[in-house]
Amino acid sequence: MSIAQAVRDKLDIPDLVTGGKSIKDVTSDIAKPSEDFPTKLWWNTFSLVATITLIDVAIIGYLFYEGLYLLGINNPVGWGFFVVNFVFWIGIGHAGTLISAVLFLFRQGWRTGINRAAEAMTIFAVLVAASNLILHVGRPWVGFWLFPYPNERGPLWVNFRSPLIWDTFAVSTYLSISVVFWYIGLIPDLASLRDRATETWRKALYNVLSFGWVGSARAWSHMEIVCMVLAALSTPLVLSVHTIVSFDFAVSILPGWHTTIFPPYFVAGAIFSGFAMVVTLMVIAREVFNLKNYITGKHLDNMNKIMMVTGLIVGLAYGTEFFIAWYSGNEYEGFAFWNRAFGPYGWAYFIMISCNVLSPQVFWFRKLRYNIPVMFIASLVVNVGMWFERFVIMMTLNRDFLPSSWAMYTPTLFDYAMLIGTFGIFFTLFLMWCRIMPVIAIAEVKTVMPAKEGAHH
Repeated sequence: MSIAQAVRDKLDIPDLVTGGKSIKDVTSDIAKPSEDFPTKLWWNTFSLVATITLIDVAIIGYLFYEGLYLLGINNPVGWGFFVVNFVFWIGIGHAGTLISAVLFLFRQGWRTGINRAAEAMTIFAVLVAASNLILHVGRPWVGFWLFPYPNERGPLWVNFRSPLIWDTFAVSTYLSISVVFWYIGLIPDLASLRDRATETWRKALYNVLSFGWVGSARAWSHMEIVCMVLAALSTPLVLSVHTIVSFDFAVSILPGWHTTIFPPYFVAGAIFSGFAMVVTLMVIAREVFNLKNYITGKHLDNMNKIMMVTGLIVGLAYGTEFFIAWYSGNEYEGFAFWNRAFGPYGWAYFIMISCNVLSPQVFWFRKLRYNIPVMFIASLVVNVGMWFERFVIMMTLNRDFLPSSWAMYTPTLFDYAMLIGTFGIFFTLFLMWCRIMPVIAIAEVKTVMPAKEGAHH
């Protein structure tokens, strides 16, 4: 037994891989979902979300043909559900970067059981967010105008002072680094699937995807260096991407938006909702794919602690907003926040408070942090609350400086269909990924195996 393992046993620190698994068992267990024929549960779930996705695509096509008047947007609420969904899904993608980059740099071993799924979740969430960003402009077929490419229009260029351009650069940078980081880490695992494959076509496919990885010491050394560099580049994105998204609102002069607390508030909220979605997906994955020995209570406990802390930060931000609105003596700011809590959308505000501030308080109790049904329900409740947070922020628009321009935003069936469609697209992509890629990082999990089980292999 190693000194490190003796210390762990003495301090009663839970193992990150349980069940007395050998290195061979790790590869077999994690590769099993990708190698076996899909279960009936997987087919039923996939059929449901794929149907939702196809309906969503059809509705998008109809919106292309008819126009955005089918939605509930009006003047002054000109963005509606599209930007609510955009900010929500960008937030969901934040946990992937935090787990992959920040926890990697701090050498947190517990990240190895969840980082692969979190990275994939990031990519799919950002793709869903980007689709809403493109669609909300009303002319998505000229969406490429958002990029500063050489063109025939002479001096005409993108408006770098536009928040829409900031989002384009932030999202494209975030997506690019996330894809590269995710794929670099996948290469050794794809090589493991290649070596285990029995069908010729599968072996050839995984060989191409793994770039002929041979697992030499030199290859591992190079991969470690690349991962370290990418982690260092990705870490600022945890703060910058959602900060830039918050600037969409904070640079305006609208009461309730024109506030400097938005950047840290948005970042904390993004990590909050992102970890909630990771908990949701990991609880499902460990049950459906029988991965309880690799996604342990310790993994879920740490994620629940982060949810609790970021939930407290978000709650503090809510209170700070109201305090500043009162302390500033600005009648417009004061009315904006009174209207937010007690106006026509007050019901949404109290749903937000209940879900985001009250529900995470259950995680003060260790027993509940390890209770699977409790954490699963809490993660769903948090994401409902975080969607309503974005909804509440957007609905501040409905009453601005001039009472003559006040209007109510009433979503139509098309708005609700687009919202449900985003979940359809996300889960369709995630389920497809689970069928062809390892849900857990095989190579990385082996590095945190208990010495007493893994030392003799």
